[in-house]
Amino acid sequence: MRSKAFFINGGAGRVICSIPAFEKYAETHDDFVIVCEGGTDFFKGHPILHNKVFDNWHKGLFEKEIRHRDCVSPEPYREWNYYNQKCNLAQSFDIIINNLDGPRELPDPKIILNKVELLSGYNMIEEIKAGTGKDKVLVVQPFGRSVQQVGQDFIADPSSRSFSLNSIVDIINELKKDYAIIIMSEIHFPLEKNEEKSKYKVARPQITDMRLWASLINAADHFLGCDSMGQHIAKAFGKTATVVFGSTYPENISYPNSKDFDILDIGKDKRKYSPIRISIDDEIDRYNDESLEMTQEEVQKVINSVKKRMGKSVAYTGNWKPTEQATPSCCPPQPSSMSSAPILTNGSSPQSKVLLPKENRGFSPDLEKEIKNVLKNTK
Repeated sequence: MRSKAFFINGGAGRVICSIPAFEKYAETHDDFVIVCEGGTDFFKGHPILHNKVFDNWHKGLFEKEIRHRDCVSPEPYREWNYYNQKCNLAQSFDIIINNLDGPRELPDPKIILNKVELLSGYNMIEEIKAGTGKDKVLVVQPFGRSVQQVGQDFIADPSSRSFSLNSIVDIINELKKDYAIIIMSEIHFPLEKNEEKSKYKVARPQITDMRLWASLINAADHFLGCDSMGQHIAKAFGKTATVVFGSTYPENISYPNSKDFDILDIGKDKRKYSPIRISIDDEIDRYNDESLEMTQEEVQKVINSVKKRMGKSVAYTGNWKPTEQATPSCCPPQPSSMSSAPILTNGSSPQSKVLLPKENRGFSPDLEKEIKNVLKNTK
């Protein structure tokens, strides 16, 4: 029997959800490769899978890794148990990849951050705490990848998986009074008039590196989001999360049985299953168009969930101090994929900074353990 080359496509959430299935496959198969059509970011550093993963543009990939193998393209949305709400995304990958009859319990996905990634997230969190004066940090991902900016003033998601703009603005404006808020969105949207004069600031990091977002979620206190990648990152790191659903089913795309997740199913009883990647059904998408439109009572439920998980507001009392990175006079500063300074809504954009070292911590023989202890002790 020929070995297999698995092709994984789609967004980061799908990639993360495939990890447990491949870990199971590796328990009984050593000879296989994974070709990532959307990037290898979340396989990096994985103790089992890292060396089996390739970008689809990898030089010589076909001749060296694919020609002698069977190509397999697992599509979890086309698995019977998935589109009948009998399993979640990770289990659907598992059924297809491991040729199972039905779903089984799986471990959480593993995302492995290195020391620089851990420190980058920690430093940015400390900077945001200092800038907002709040010690507890909430990462908010208001939109899924299908969201669109329509003209200059409107944001809409044709798949109805994202928060409506009015609802998420109300939620953030209430929560920013008690917590440091990091908005995880490429689309900038105003929270109030004259926002630059607001007493309560939020951070809007301009980050393109998904692994840095993973580090921020790992270092934060709680996650609030919708059907998108942030919730899967939170699950991988054992974080608590409040996740809100409209047109998609929590049984499929989230973790309703997890003690760490609060699932608010706004679309229950007002949606139909949309057969994504099976067929295009305009009637169903139109039926689901308002499945994530929230009442004021539902908005308050989201706020209450976050506050219950995060507890009372605490003022930041840390000693975070910015220090500029020294740059040799002969060389211009070089951009780094790991340095994306948070932008606060007063319009200021701090330069890339590092946490001042304490004694000789940088020479510790077990720095990663110390970093994780620092992160743990900030909770």
